[in-house]
Amino acid sequence: MQYEGIGENYHELTKYIRGSMPHGDAHRSLRPSLKKTFGKPPKLFLLPAPVTSGGPSLWDAMHARRSLRSYRRAPFSLNDVSQLLWATQGTTQRVGDYKLRSSPSAGALYPVETYLLINRVTGLPAGIYHYDALEAVLQLLKEGALGPQAAVAALDQYMADDAAIVFIWTAVVGRAKWKYSERAYRYIYMDAGHIAQNLYLAAAALGFGCCSIGAFYDEEINHLIEVDGKTETVVYMACVGKT
Repeated sequence: MQYEGIGENYHELTKYIRGSMPHGDAHRSLRPSLKKTFGKPPKLFLLPAPVTSGGPSLWDAMHARRSLRSYRRAPFSLNDVSQLLWATQGTTQRVGDYKLRSSPSAGALYPVETYLLINRVTGLPAGIYHYDALEAVLQLLKEGALGPQAAVAALDQYMADDAAIVFIWTAVVGRAKWKYSERAYRYIYMDAGHIAQNLYLAAAALGFGCCSIGAFYDEEINHLIEVDGKTETVVYMACVGKT
């Protein structure tokens, strides 16, 4: 495959130009579902309600935010996990039957899905989980000590094994393309960045270390979480642990 110029060509071809705006399928088809489903119903783990008052100020968290890569191999509580998940994509408001979330998304289409690699959380088996943001539950997809495999897939970044949990974010591309056509990829990465920054700030507020990962073998991570790499594919990762 010829890579030279791909990025420049993409940005050039997806520019909005007055008088020639592209259209997705929003005017002729139903909005894609925001609910991720699985062939075999996964085992569910209910998350405790997050604490949304008190604690350090936003300004304190912003001042404390750093990319920290060294963690003690110490467990998180389920409350810790719930707090971090809510900060990234938790429900903050209902508008009719629609649930708005803690991080912004272009068109409120929420194409980014959250998977968790659990290394050490009290009360949860180690393995791969999916976060159902609409119902505030974790869905166990694959059980096992998979931290070393994730670390190798992330170009030997062994903080993915040392961390208590690893966030793996994917994009369900069709949700965004439905409205934004090929420009959707721009918004998907913006959405992922918003989510990751919320995680950084929440981790800082809780006194945890956090570091995002953009370097990984895409298909190895896709295989780890069992997505096809086409309709749904990994876009970003982040480790969180006790320092």
